Amino acid sequence: MTVNSAFALLTLLFVSSCFAQQQMPTITTIPPAAQASPNFNPEAAADAYLALIPAQSKARSDAYFEGGYWLLLWDFLYASAISLLLLQLRWSAAMRNLAEKLTRFKPMQTGFYWVEYLGVTTVLGFPLAVYEGYIRERQYGLATQTFGPWMWDQFKGLLVSLVLGGILIVLLFGLVRRLQRTWWIWGAVVTEVFLIIFILITPVYLTPIFNKVTPLNDPKITQPILSMARANGIPAREVYEMDASKQTTRISANVSGLGNTMRITLNDNLVRRGSVEEIEAVTAHEMGHYVLHHIYKNIEFDLIVTVLGFGFLRWSLDWCLSRWGAKWDIRGIGDPAVLPLVMLVASIFLFMLTPISNTHVRTAEHEADMYGLNASRQPDGFAQAAIHLSEYRKMKPGPVEEWIFFDHPSGYNRILDAMRWKAENLRLN
Repeated sequence: MTVNSAFALLTLLFVSSCFAQQQMPTITTIPPAAQASPNFNPEAAADAYLALIPAQSKARSDAYFEGGYWLLLWDFLYASAISLLLLQLRWSAAMRNLAEKLTRFKPMQTGFYWVEYLGVTTVLGFPLAVYEGYIRERQYGLATQTFGPWMWDQFKGLLVSLVLGGILIVLLFGLVRRLQRTWWIWGAVVTEVFLIIFILITPVYLTPIFNKVTPLNDPKITQPILSMARANGIPAREVYEMDASKQTTRISANVSGLGNTMRITLNDNLVRRGSVEEIEAVTAHEMGHYVLHHIYKNIEFDLIVTVLGFGFLRWSLDWCLSRWGAKWDIRGIGDPAVLPLVMLVASIFLFMLTPISNTHVRTAEHEADMYGLNASRQPDGFAQAAIHLSEYRKMKPGPVEEWIFFDHPSGYNRILDAMRWKAENLRLN
């Protein structure tokens, strides 16, 4: 990092610390137009909820979310530039040569190369990571950590990537060396199996690395949630709480894991800031993901994407290496030095897939919304949650904007769905 860039980074850190952390007001009173009545109108009720958001707060959250559109592009361009730098300057080849000097055992060479690669890319990507993950989050009042604790979390994440990423990279390059013709098919399978294992171990083994997860002992909250779980065939015996407030102001909950690792977890921001109705609505939404088998459907979708991605990767590597392989001093697809090119191709593929992947996730989120409304019967709790989520999500985008950039339904559409559910169920109350 140059002196000028270091000075700019320190300046940004100072400026970000001067921003007050502002939060969306907690909405516990149902606006008059959203209260049950013979003339209840879903559109008017949704507009009434939207009107509760102060204009300044709406402008801030819109700016934050729309800035994410540009970050999506800058993340792609920045990562691509790093990959091209490693290839063009033959740094990748030099890292491979160093790994070969350290050991003659091929898997160990790949492992040593991964350590070098992760270290170099982390250093090169550090300025953008600090701005995006720390400065910007504090600027918009969404982060609660100071720089030291934030860096400690980044370091722990780096160690997790070092271990898990190293295992996957060694396995994949081993496949490539042994299965020259069909490596891309088996590579997709191994990657998908690795993803399933990751889902299995995350709630029990990975989440506690970053956050403390403890049983939640408030019967006012846990009893309705466990009752919903039993009514919907979810084998949960406890509700857990995660201390997310040490990092962020965002509210969230999840029903994560598979089989015996499945657990219901609320973050403490939701417990502290949400009404009982909101907590039930948010948790019911997460239960919807579990009951509707979205984890398994996501695995199926990811498998299709992974197979297509590996097929695109095989074609791209053959074409690129035939043109520039010698210039970059890459010996073939089994050479670890090819990894920056692999990452470049993968980032292009995933960048172009953004609207499709967002639509897949957004569709599942809408299904979970509707399931959660029927399970919790808390439409106003859903509206309250949407107000809280509007701290960092644009509430009312255009349809094309929502299709391209939103991986959840917009806040307005979620409130409108809840109010339509309310209108159709008024006679049952």
